[in-house]
Amino acid sequence: MPLLHTPFAELDLIRQPEQQNEPLQAFDAADEYLLNHMAAQNPASGSRVLVLNDSFGALAISLLGKVDVSSSGDSFLGFAGLEKNLLRNGHAFDAIRPTPASEPLIGPFDCVLIRVPKTLALLEEQLIRLQGQLAPGAQVVAAAMVKHLPRAAGDLMERYIGPVHASLAVKKARLLIATPEAKAPAASPYPTRYRLDEPAIELLNHANVFCREGLDIGTRAFLPHLPKNLGHARVADLGCGNGVLAIASALENPDAHYTLVDESFMAVQSAAENWCATLGNREAVVRAGDGLAGQEPQSLDVVLCNPPFHQQQVVGDFLAWRMFQQAREALVVGGALYIVGNRHLGYHSKLARLFRGVEQVAATPKFVILKARK
Repeated sequence: MPLLHTPFAELDLIRQPEQQNEPLQAFDAADEYLLNHMAAQNPASGSRVLVLNDSFGALAISLLGKVDVSSSGDSFLGFAGLEKNLLRNGHAFDAIRPTPASEPLIGPFDCVLIRVPKTLALLEEQLIRLQGQLAPGAQVVAAAMVKHLPRAAGDLMERYIGPVHASLAVKKARLLIATPEAKAPAASPYPTRYRLDEPAIELLNHANVFCREGLDIGTRAFLPHLPKNLGHARVADLGCGNGVLAIASALENPDAHYTLVDESFMAVQSAAENWCATLGNREAVVRAGDGLAGQEPQSLDVVLCNPPFHQQQVVGDFLAWRMFQQAREALVVGGALYIVGNRHLGYHSKLARLFRGVEQVAATPKFVILKARK
C-alpha cells in the first residue's frame, strides 16, 4: 500500500477491519490537503489541535509530537485502526487516547480539523459541542472528497461556528475553513425519539444512529419474525443500532440473556439508554466493539443481525460477510443466526457456504428473513 507523505510525517497506514488484498487505502487526498493546510499555518508546538472523525489515524498520528493533539470520533474500528497504526509507525499504542463521540470534549482548542462524516447529524452535534471549547483566534477546518461534500456541511459550520471559506479543489478534495465568531448558545436537536406500535416502545437515538428519525424498513420487516420461546438462550444483537431487535426479542423472551454490540459509540449509548428505559434493571451486556470479534467461541445460542452494506462512504458486503463469519464462530453447534437483507444481495448463498442449513423464514417484495443453523 502507498505511504502517506505530508510535511509532518511519512506514514504506513492500514484500514480496519483488515482484509486480504485490501483494495482501499487508509487515507485520501482530503487527509493530505488538511495536513498541508495545517503545515502552512506553522502551528506552535504547544498548540492544542482537535481531530474529529479521523478514519484510521492519518491526521492524528501525523501531528503527534508536533502539537498537542486530541482525537474524537464515533467508530470503534477507527479507534482500533488508530492503535494499530500508532504501533505500525513506531509509537506506543496509547500515545493518543481518543474520545468517543458519545463523551464530552475538553478544550480549549487552538485548531479543529474535521473529516466530514457521512451522517451530517453527527457533524451538527460535533459543531454544537465545540461551543465554549475554542481558544481565541482558533480556526475550524473541515475536509472531504468533493463527491462526498454536501452543501449542507458548509451551512452547518456557518450556523454554529462562523463565516466559511471554501478552498479550491485539489486532487478532488476540498476544505471548508470557518472563522469562529460570537454566537448565542445553541441547543442540540439530538437525541431524537420515535415510538413503535408493536412492540409499544419509545426509542431514543443519538446523532449518528442509523435511521435516527424512524424505524428502517428492513428492521420493520424483521420484527414480526424474531424467534420466540428461547428460554434461557444467550442472544446477541450484532450491529445493534438503537437496540430495537434485542429489546423486542427480550420482551418476548423474559429468561433469555442478551449482548448488544455495535461499532458506533453513539449507537451503543442509545441502545443502553433504550434498554434501561424499556426493561429497567434487567441485565444485559451493551458494548462497542468490532462485531463479535471479542466473543468467546461457542458462547451464543442465537444471533440477530440486520447487517450493514457500507462503511462510511464505502459500499460493499465485506462487513456483512465478516459478521456472518463472526456469528458462526460465536454460536454453539445447533445455534442459529437470524438476518434480514435486501433480496438482491444474495445472502442465502453466502450463508450456505458457512452454515449447514439455511432457510427462508419470511419475505416481502424487497427483503428476506433468513435463519442459518450451525
